[in-house]
Amino acid sequence: MPGAASDSPSACDSVRSAAVVNAEIRALWARAGSALSSAEQERYQRLLVEWAAAVRADVVTAA
Repeated sequence: MPGAASDSPSACDSVRSAAVVNAEIRALWARAGSALSSAEQERYQRLLVEWAAAVRADVVTAA
């Protein structure tokens, strides 16, 4: 579907919970110690975006 990636998240079923993503973020930092490699920084940025989407989905569901 063209342009689907730019649409707002309408497929909430595919969004993992904020708690699950947060646990993955914490595990990433635990493995990395105090500094992330460039690959880990990229992964961290993707996880932050996913976490924010999960939080938004939780807020919409709660409303």
